[in-house]
Amino acid sequence: MSAAGPAAAAPPAPGPGTAEGRATRRPLALRLLARPEVGVFLGAAAVFVFFLIAAPSVRSGSSMATVLYQSSTIGLMALPVALLMIGGEFDLSAGVAVITSALTASMVSYQLTVNVWAGVVVALVLSLAIGAFNGWMMVRTGLPSFLVTLGTFLILQGVNLAVTKLVTDNVATDDISDMDGFGQAKKIFASSFDVGGVQVKITVVWWLVFAALATWVLLRTKYGNWVFAVGGDQDSARAVGVPVTFTKITLFMAVGFGAWFVGMHELFSFNTVQSGEGVGQELIYIAASVIGGCLLTGGYGSAIGPVFGAFMFGMVNQGIVYAGWNPDWFKAFLGVMLLGATLVNLWVRRTATRR
Repeated sequence: MSAAGPAAAAPPAPGPGTAEGRATRRPLALRLLARPEVGVFLGAAAVFVFFLIAAPSVRSGSSMATVLYQSSTIGLMALPVALLMIGGEFDLSAGVAVITSALTASMVSYQLTVNVWAGVVVALVLSLAIGAFNGWMMVRTGLPSFLVTLGTFLILQGVNLAVTKLVTDNVATDDISDMDGFGQAKKIFASSFDVGGVQVKITVVWWLVFAALATWVLLRTKYGNWVFAVGGDQDSARAVGVPVTFTKITLFMAVGFGAWFVGMHELFSFNTVQSGEGVGQELIYIAASVIGGCLLTGGYGSAIGPVFGAFMFGMVNQGIVYAGWNPDWFKAFLGVMLLGATLVNLWVRRTATRR
């Protein structure tokens, strides 16, 4: 005969933190705050509203198209830089690598008098090779990516200027706008299209397409899991079978691809390239990624956050001009944005993890 005491008469009532024996889901607000892009979205919205009030000319369609264009030229490189940062590494050569790509395509096409697509392909191969070299050197030597890519930055900066002067007897490349294939390449990398009477640059479309692709890769593929794993703890990742070397090298190559794409835009927008440009842009790309929620220590971030980070840069850059302020204050604004976004992201993460 079974015992039937009071304790066995009925199961215990669920506690405040359980539902039918399972833990309740965290509140929606906390789950949203846990997303790395939430803080920068709020910041971008605040900056956007501020300049709508401070600079009424921003409200026009053509002004917004210019803001989006400025944002896209930063965002196209901030995306692969952000992926690399999630993987726990930096690339300080990203800015000058853009110019290296453009110079290569221009000089190969003009000096060898070949179709510009030949120069475009050579530039792509070189850009991917530079990225692969950075990744391989870092993995092979164990040196921090900061030091490896700082060396690459200095090498490329010197090579860009020296080779351009040697080949063209000038600090800029020759105009290639009348060469075969230029028109086709310009349509892909630097064309515009009409939206309600406003000319929008094709880079805006490519920026959003690449952002969607990067988001899918991070959240829906095995490779995305590898990126987060090697950024969080590469030794633990290696212990569970993650190909750390492959992941790191391909992330650097993704930065090389981004440098190639932006370099082609620069070339086919202006027909010629100044060899001394690009210095300092790598800090803008990294800052857009940090503002977008990517941790400097790796293992955390998203591809959507840097989109908003780049938009904030573009909005401030053009908003200062439309407001009639001294553009010398632009870098000061960027510094304030960077520190402010870092503090907001820190607060968001602490709030999201607070029980």
